[in-house]
Amino acid sequence: QLQLVESGGGLVQPGGSLTLSCAASGFTLDYYGIGWFRQAPGKEREGVACISSSGGSTNYADSVKGRFTISRDNAKNTVFLQMNSLKPEDTATYYCAAERLSGCPRPISIPPFYHWGQGIQVTGSS
Repeated sequence: QLQLVESGGGLVQPGGSLTLSCAASGFTLDYYGIGWFRQAPGKEREGVACISSSGGSTNYADSVKGRFTISRDNAKNTVFLQMNSLKPEDTATYYCAAERLSGCPRPISIPPFYHWGQGIQVTGSS
């Protein structure tokens, strides 16, 4: 069964850092583009970052550019989202998603991603 599991979330003070992980099981991520999305209470889900299947291309939402970094380790079947300089407005449930794509949609959009994790909470608060 194809599954994505996020980990690494939690509570962090503004200005702090967190690294989220997205581990895949039941399939290999080698041929999949991966997106990170987030959804804050009362808001629509938005694309945050995306990485191509090879890892050679990345794309970020303007709101996180320069602060967040997406990366992947295909040997570990895992994708990461390094989040630095966190702000209260980064508070949301974060989801990873996968689809058999060589590149990333621009802007980062929910379709075409079909496979989704359950989500993990990130709270930026003092």
